[in-house]
Amino acid sequence: MSNAITRKLRQLSDDPVLRRWLALRLLRLTPGEPRFTPHLPPSLGPDWNGLDAEIPPVVFSALPQGAPKGRLTLRLPGQNVEIEPGGEAAAVARAYDDPETQLGLHRFAWVPLMKSSDDARWVGSMWAAWRARFGTPDSSWAWHPYTAAERAINLLAFVNRHGLPGPAEDTLAVLAAHAPAMAARLEYFGEHHTSNHLFNNGRGLYLLGLALGLPRTVETGARVLLGELVRIFRLSGVLREGSTHYHLLLTRSLASVWLGARAHGRPEAEAFEKSLRRAVAALPHFDLPGRFPLVGDISPDCPPDHLFCLMPGGDRRSGWMELLTPDDRVRLATVLDSVAPSDSLADDGWLKAGFGDWTGLWHADPDGWSQMPGHGHQDCGGFELHFEREPVFVDLGRGSYAVAGEADEMVSARAHNGLSVDGLDPYPANKPYYAPAFRRKVAGEPPRLEKRDDGVALSFEGFRRLSGVGAVTRIWRFAGRNLEIADSVAGKGVHVLIRRLHTTCTVERLDGGVRLGAPGGRRFTIHAPGAEIAVSDTIVWSAYGVGRPATRLEFTATAPLPWTGTITVEAD
Repeated sequence: MSNAITRKLRQLSDDPVLRRWLALRLLRLTPGEPRFTPHLPPSLGPDWNGLDAEIPPVVFSALPQGAPKGRLTLRLPGQNVEIEPGGEAAAVARAYDDPETQLGLHRFAWVPLMKSSDDARWVGSMWAAWRARFGTPDSSWAWHPYTAAERAINLLAFVNRHGLPGPAEDTLAVLAAHAPAMAARLEYFGEHHTSNHLFNNGRGLYLLGLALGLPRTVETGARVLLGELVRIFRLSGVLREGSTHYHLLLTRSLASVWLGARAHGRPEAEAFEKSLRRAVAALPHFDLPGRFPLVGDISPDCPPDHLFCLMPGGDRRSGWMELLTPDDRVRLATVLDSVAPSDSLADDGWLKAGFGDWTGLWHADPDGWSQMPGHGHQDCGGFELHFEREPVFVDLGRGSYAVAGEADEMVSARAHNGLSVDGLDPYPANKPYYAPAFRRKVAGEPPRLEKRDDGVALSFEGFRRLSGVGAVTRIWRFAGRNLEIADSVAGKGVHVLIRRLHTTCTVERLDGGVRLGAPGGRRFTIHAPGAEIAVSDTIVWSAYGVGRPATRLEFTATAPLPWTGTITVEAD
């Protein structure tokens, strides 16, 4: 308790915006946290009282019995673990340093990632060991509702392909027990503080109910899903939470419930398909020529490349789609290949644009502040830019949740291709209880992100919270193979201005600049007149816990406001 109090006091001491909110709240000049009933989403109605246990009436073919042969690699978030036959009990009892690795074990997240050469009986033996130790629902992390949903979905998808691990009666009873356990702890915490987890709770209930023939579970899952469709996705179909990987993940989740609804002739299939098509229509906006840009958090649920089968031109027989039945694979491929790209997503915070040999993706949350809760970063105006098929400037992503939220450097402005004033992020740390009027008072008007004939323009007022600092404008101008980034900061007084770029190219120091070398042989010369240039090592993440070396370029100027500065990039 004392540690929690100390942490909250330190947070209050370090956060002037939080202190400002608290003062206004004490004076009743800003509203407090809206009232809500935890775990009871409005879609279920005020009189909903949870789910009673339902007995599955279904019969599955059996998974072949016997001990598995050969070694198994558990591909867990951030860590691969090798086990031999007989090591199952130790594997499920093992404690991991990263909680997401531990949760991946409980979620059976390794099952969809198994190789075709792995003995399917490994799932039966691991399930038996897990069931012996954790098979009774409780309040532990093993039965957290998101984890329970993922486990049920992963196991049932396996059962559909390989058969039910025995003993059948015991396995069905434990699987059915997931429904009331999830329903009792649905992750609803008010409209202001509920993430995509509630959608996944509904998905778990829905697919579990369909597979086991549990009608009340299906209806509950359907109501939660339908309620969440309009909350977590913007009108364009893009996920609100500020992450390209999470958008891809939720597109997969939509596909799974649509396929399930269609197979069972459910009335909500039409609504699911409409939402799926909108989410699919957003995917071309994240399709850059050199790589998939991992903007925002990277989910530990599965590696991004496991879902590249959903992308335009993706291999429909690979990754997650390889696990579908042939008929479902064809149905989903038909949707993926027939949906036209949506119109510009700039109003929803994403802008993909091409100028000659350059193609880029820019991000600025339409509210400025990162969504709370969500998976976005302090990346207002952050961008990833490719030349032909070479990624030149990349978004680093975030490869671990070991340090939570705003405290993680990978979330901060320091890890993004953007601009900082006095070392601060472009917007304050968000809180779910901040009212829209308070956010506007602190950080001004929402950002404006727009495409121009020769480039992209951004303006925002997030630094207005600092004394003497006004609006920031960034303009990317493309001329043939060259790029100029022109920045201006309004205001008065002397301030420290830092612009950052991140690259996986080699970096060579020059007199007054740097030269980048791309793997394909192309070189890019960068200058920033009037700025000191610092070069340091960092990491770009390709999956949760999986990264490779990258380089951070920092261009620092201490100058009076108003200020203007430029960065030029010349391609050889």
